[in-house]
Amino acid sequence: MFIRALSVRDFRSWEHAELELSPGRTVLLGANGNGKTNLIEAVGYLATLGSHRVAADAPLIRLGTTQARIGATVVNQGRELRVDVELKQGSANRAQINRSPVRRSREILGILQTVLFAPEDLALVRGDPGERRRFLDELCTARLPRLAGVRADYDKVLRQRSALLKTAGRQVRSRTDLSTLDVWDGHLAEHASVLLAQRLRLVNDLYPYLAQAYQSIAPESRPAAIGYRSGYLPPELLDPAREPAADDVEYLREIMLRELSTARTRELDRGVCLVGPHRDDLELLLGSAPAKGFASHGESWSFALALRLASFELLRSGGTEPVLLLDDVFAELDRRRRTALAEVAAGAEQVLITAAVPEDVPAALAAEPLRVQTTGEADQRTSHIGADPVPQPEDMHS
Repeated sequence: MFIRALSVRDFRSWEHAELELSPGRTVLLGANGNGKTNLIEAVGYLATLGSHRVAADAPLIRLGTTQARIGATVVNQGRELRVDVELKQGSANRAQINRSPVRRSREILGILQTVLFAPEDLALVRGDPGERRRFLDELCTARLPRLAGVRADYDKVLRQRSALLKTAGRQVRSRTDLSTLDVWDGHLAEHASVLLAQRLRLVNDLYPYLAQAYQSIAPESRPAAIGYRSGYLPPELLDPAREPAADDVEYLREIMLRELSTARTRELDRGVCLVGPHRDDLELLLGSAPAKGFASHGESWSFALALRLASFELLRSGGTEPVLLLDDVFAELDRRRRTALAEVAAGAEQVLITAAVPEDVPAALAAEPLRVQTTGEADQRTSHIGADPVPQPEDMHS
């Protein structure tokens, strides 16, 4: 899979850009703040319908405008598709496939697959569980695009059920409130069981790739492992070596219904939903200790990198090689981690790399770079691709 053409309009610092790309490596070179990462962010948005830097879409729209547009022509196994997304302030985003509108933006998911490694990934190890849940769900959706609808339905039901819990918890609980809550329990369990089944399957499939990737990056460190952490699932389901079963979804639905019933009184008292995948976590282990709080800075970087390399290899094993996005990461890595990442990137069908200076790009990934520059002042700065020649990158860290 590779992107043949990328276009952005009024996205972040870019008023307009049209890039012709090809398989292999593309290096975007420029000082920090010039807009390199904004292009990587645009590509990632087409793949996930989200930004790796902000939770909302509003900051993605260029100041002084009301809408932004991102488009790409994607080639996958000889088949070419055009995908476009329009972000609009105050209204739902719109998307097109081959210039034809689709009912929901999420219908474009799966056309472009990417794996992004960025400095923000350190939060996968050191951040809150929400960072790791997002990692799991985005990777699950990359493997099974229809899961985006399940995630959206689960979030909707969770909000409505939580609102009912707050209302019922503040007043005399009528039979109507409780029977309505029973209905929402059923809806929540239905969507949660599908999401949980895919998360557990993903942890099972990702586990060997993660262990191998971490070993190659930090052979002197303790072995790395992952697991699924949940306070309501039985231990046999949480074993990463367990083979998923065909009836897992129904089994998980039964568990959810039982646990929701058990937690009903506590949930009403507190006015929050205490059971479900929105409270779970991806467990990261070094030896027998949790990586969060026990890993050194170097080990944390190694674990974050291993998660991304494992994701890349897992998606590649499914028959479609994702586009690899490397956003200003080589300057953060030591020689061994740079080498491990460069080896994977050198074999990727397409890799987009951003760097502040040529020396940050390993020699194995050297390419004639595109210089990203800005003009204007303060909030009115506009990014563009410069025409000035740039010297070839050299590996100054070897």
